[in-house]
Amino acid sequence: MSRIGKKPVDVLSGVTVTVGADNVISVKGPKGELKQAIDRDIKVEVKDNTVIFNRPTDQIRHRAMHGLYRSLISNMVKGVTEGFKKELELVGVGYKAANQGNILDLSLGYSHNILFEIPKELKVATAQEKGKNPIITLESIDKQLLGQVCAKIRSLRKPEPYKGKGVKFVGEVLRRKAGKSAGK
Repeated sequence: MSRIGKKPVDVLSGVTVTVGADNVISVKGPKGELKQAIDRDIKVEVKDNTVIFNRPTDQIRHRAMHGLYRSLISNMVKGVTEGFKKELELVGVGYKAANQGNILDLSLGYSHNILFEIPKELKVATAQEKGKNPIITLESIDKQLLGQVCAKIRSLRKPEPYKGKGVKFVGEVLRRKAGKSAGK
């Protein structure tokens, strides 16, 4: 059996988990509400502050979905209680970030600025300190959406392997390459 799928999800106080029609799970907490549709083959039970997932067979498809849905619901419970936060760092001379509401204005070394609209479910903040790289902070209760938006922002200028210039996650370790060697 799936080791992850077998573990029950603990529901913290202040969080309610309900299984609706068509196997749609709704998680409500102090920070908001999230919904997730679950495959009809996976059975979900909510018993005394835990959520238990069961699969009908040992088919590869069922085993894969067993652990997947358990992880998704666990992330939803964590999201509505604590929330998720990711920070992006702009490394490069002249790279800047500013935001007005949910519009992110990025200057990434192109001939033009990039205006990136952040979904309304996310909170965005930018920080620019003298002598340090600009930081973009994104917060949300939805881990999937947060990761997707961060990946999209990072794809606008991926870190290059020689100098490390580009958009990277704070704390991300980049594999660096040696430059070309001098002549003979």
